[in-house]
Amino acid sequence: MKRALISVSNKTGIVEFARGLEQLGYEIISTGGTYKVLKEAGCNVLKVSDITGFPEILDGRVKTLHPKVHGGILARRTPEHMKQLADNQIDPIDIVVVNLYPFRETISKPDVSLAEAIENIDIGGPTMVRAAAKNHQDVIIIVKPEFYHPILEQLKTGKVTQEMKFRLAMEAFSHTAAYDAMISAYLARRMGETFPDNMVIAGEKVYELRYGENPHQEACFYRNMSPGTGLPDAKQLNGKELSYNNIIDTQAALSLVREFEEPACVIIKHTNPCGTAVASTLAEAYEKAFAADPVSAFGGIIAFNRKVDLKTAEKAAEPFMEVIIAPGYDEGALHCFQAKKNLRVLELPMQSADEMQVKTVDGGFVVQENDRGEIDSADIQYVTDIKPTPEQMEQLQFAWKVVKNVKSNAIVIAREGMTIGVGAGQMNRVGSAEIAIKQGGDKCEGAVLASDAFFPFKDTVEQAARAGIKAIIQPGGSVRDQESIDECNKNGIAMIFTGIRHFKH
Repeated sequence: MKRALISVSNKTGIVEFARGLEQLGYEIISTGGTYKVLKEAGCNVLKVSDITGFPEILDGRVKTLHPKVHGGILARRTPEHMKQLADNQIDPIDIVVVNLYPFRETISKPDVSLAEAIENIDIGGPTMVRAAAKNHQDVIIIVKPEFYHPILEQLKTGKVTQEMKFRLAMEAFSHTAAYDAMISAYLARRMGETFPDNMVIAGEKVYELRYGENPHQEACFYRNMSPGTGLPDAKQLNGKELSYNNIIDTQAALSLVREFEEPACVIIKHTNPCGTAVASTLAEAYEKAFAADPVSAFGGIIAFNRKVDLKTAEKAAEPFMEVIIAPGYDEGALHCFQAKKNLRVLELPMQSADEMQVKTVDGGFVVQENDRGEIDSADIQYVTDIKPTPEQMEQLQFAWKVVKNVKSNAIVIAREGMTIGVGAGQMNRVGSAEIAIKQGGDKCEGAVLASDAFFPFKDTVEQAARAGIKAIIQPGGSVRDQESIDECNKNGIAMIFTGIRHFKH
């Protein structure tokens, strides 16, 4: 009689699968909670201890670590190995169905203790998975419920293909690798190790994308296996599947909109904000953000930091947009958006960002902390003769939050809680200023300007003065700072230094 060993944390579909195996003549062996579920469902199931002749010990830490289990899994179906099994009264195990303790769920709990986390580190499970995957030519290893049905269908034909067995082995090793990566990352965090000597990053496929940045590039969307929520956890309420560019742009919108406490709207094109605004209502914030650059806003990504009401939805649904993301939607607002069948509508709570950013280079990757740099009022330097008014300070702080999220070199011009000019990604700072000032036009008179890094020369201040800018915020730190300060004093411009740079590459 063929044997299947079943021990799963995720019980989805396991009863139906076990019944299918029984109908095909398999003897079922199981452990702990899985044994109980199968037994209560009427399956004819044996305990592992019935096979090993040895009870579970150490509060269940040791139950499957036994030669009668691992000998049955690891034996190749050769005369030599089969004779050794017979000599030692070990029966082969032909199918292993295992998925592991819910470590991610455990460490996601806000009050989890180290002791609780340690007890949810599976030992026997990964050992059985790896053993069966190593011997995949002779043993079927299943770690995901989605394989139950196809395996039963192939077993009914009398044979599981080698191609399927190889695929299952790959899935198995990926399963244990991701599990170990989670444990490693958790323990590193507990030790306060921001950058451990070996950093292992694990991801779980969300879905394959139609293509990447361009149609000739293949791409896929993955979820980080560490605790926390982010864009992969967004609930899609309408529209087509997200594209690669949608995902990247939506993240840019999300990163900026959650900078603000007051009702805010951000419109993104190609990862840069073409419109950002705050207001007393969400509808007004949207109107201001869209008015900042209605030409560029076409086909963009809209992010809100409040639940969207019907009035806001009616305005935001008018132009063609790719994606709307917000922490929630009134029923009427959702119906309004759903009338546009291709508009992607996402719901995601406004939570803080992941602590780390990862970017790849050929042959490796770089990791850095997220840019959480904020203005500390105690560190602000008022470097010009004229000091910003309270209203100007409010606008400077708004512009500073926006410029932090614009590709460098970055210049942002703002007034009345909205951007009126954004210069992004230019090779020199004065070029970004030219773009922002041209976009702002006459509205630059009396506005404020933010720069993500210091002015290497006074030319940007000269441009700002000609445009009518009245206050500037920048990090400071150039060897020519005094030239820029003198130019501000000459033109009656207030300028403050933050001491913090916000490059964004």
